[in-house]
Amino acid sequence: MRRWRAASLALLALAGCGAEPMAAAPTLGGKPPIVIAHRGASGERPEHTLASYELAIEQGADFIEPDLVLTKDGVLVARHENEISETTDVAGHPEFADRRATKRIDGKEVTGWFTEDFTLAELKTLRAKERIPKLRGTANDGKFEIPTFEEILDLLARVNKARAHPVGVYPETKHPSYFAAIGLPHEAPLLALLAKYGYRGRAAPMFIQSFEVGNLKAIRAKSDLPLIQLMDGEGGPADDPKSSYAAMATPAGLKAVAAYADGIGPNKDMIIPRGTLGTLGEPTTLVRDAHAAGLKVHPWTFRRENYFLPLADKGGINPAGHGDLAAEIHAYLKTGIDGLFSDNPREAVPAVKQGETR
Repeated sequence: MRRWRAASLALLALAGCGAEPMAAAPTLGGKPPIVIAHRGASGERPEHTLASYELAIEQGADFIEPDLVLTKDGVLVARHENEISETTDVAGHPEFADRRATKRIDGKEVTGWFTEDFTLAELKTLRAKERIPKLRGTANDGKFEIPTFEEILDLLARVNKARAHPVGVYPETKHPSYFAAIGLPHEAPLLALLAKYGYRGRAAPMFIQSFEVGNLKAIRAKSDLPLIQLMDGEGGPADDPKSSYAAMATPAGLKAVAAYADGIGPNKDMIIPRGTLGTLGEPTTLVRDAHAAGLKVHPWTFRRENYFLPLADKGGINPAGHGDLAAEIHAYLKTGIDGLFSDNPREAVPAVKQGETR
């Protein structure tokens, strides 16, 4: 480990990235950054399962993040995508073999099994599996159901009864314009459930996030709950082909986002780009510009496996090995981010707390 890190630091210096440490910038409101458990504690248990969310809560996450898609009978369930062959055992169910289909989702051809072709009762017969088994193994495959959003909110209601500071929920509407086009819009069932469980107003312990724009604007017209505009390093919103995330991330674009959202959730490379050797480069002005527009910044996604880490923070050459996630997090905390998404609350929570004291 020491030898690898020394070699990494040497390459870092050769790449011209050995700049002097910069002073940490403040968060937007001066509050400590939050840790959002990305799909739960998905680095340790299959993503979007109650077991994954429960573990994230035990590990101290401030928020848990369910991605939301809909069933044939209009129920919100937690899956990373509406295509479920990567995250469930659906391919092993011969009774559903004829459900395999090819669809066009956000401009791309996708083949597999889709939640909108199953009733909730049918989805409940499936079991979750690890999405990236080469990095995380398969020990927990087949143990857990697909949860509904209501089951997740019920879990939080039970947990928060005994807590002075509630664990929040941070749902993402997945492919909202696609679902609206097939008669299964997110907005009504999402807002109804949030109201049922008492989530109201800007101070509610929750955020609604989307990579699309129209969905967020539609929710803003009906609700004052906090909203987050997600952004990626390339492309743009599926519901607005003329726009791009790059344009949205400019000062003028951020001002426009602030008219309907409370923050942005950018790909972390938009804040600190990676060099050709996998080194962290110099921070961009995105956090500063977003704060100037009154927007919080919650980048994604921080993971402990070497495969995902910057060169200097890797713990060896095994892609599935674990490196120094805390070091990567500390680099981003210095830019003034208001929170971050992580698959690994076990490491991220103490890293953020330690970063606050630096």
